[in-house]
Amino acid sequence: MLHLPRNYRLVLASKSPRRQQLLLEAGLKFDIIERDFDESYPEGLTGREIAEYLARSKANQLAGEFTEDDTVLITADTVVWCNEEVLGKPVDYESAFRILKAISGNTHEVITGICLKKGSLYHVFSETTRVVFDVLPDEIIDYYIKNFNPFDKAGAYGIQEWIGLVGNAAIEGSYFNVVGMPVNRLLKELGKIIDKK
Repeated sequence: MLHLPRNYRLVLASKSPRRQQLLLEAGLKFDIIERDFDESYPEGLTGREIAEYLARSKANQLAGEFTEDDTVLITADTVVWCNEEVLGKPVDYESAFRILKAISGNTHEVITGICLKKGSLYHVFSETTRVVFDVLPDEIIDYYIKNFNPFDKAGAYGIQEWIGLVGNAAIEGSYFNVVGMPVNRLLKELGKIIDKK
């Protein structure tokens, strides 16, 4: 359990209800700000580099609002990396179907980049989890998309949902990273940045 110094403030900049819930369940007290961020990144970056770049970019976009040394701003971005490409959030049924076909019978990486900003100090890190899915028949994919509407999820799925129960064959690494935030790692890294002067 992370014990914050008296009068310390945590701010989570995320619209993700899963990230918010995981931090609440971990016992953290924090404020939430929900913003639309520029999520573009330079060409040539690979999975972990993309996730860390976007996490820091989000913190940079809020830098002028959070300058106090007793406040830690938390920004994050999750990337699904499969076959040397990013599988982002689907925009419609067809793109969700295509993404799920790509992970069907395949191994992919779920990478969450996190940036902790305290005053002028930035601390960026990432957590990677390898996820294996069995072959997903078309009718399974169709049922999942129509009943669970995974359009707000990178990789077009939620591991905690029905498709994770019936399709996920193996996970190597943090399960909660796949849900939305590697809480165990986050707590350790928060402890480090809070201790830094």
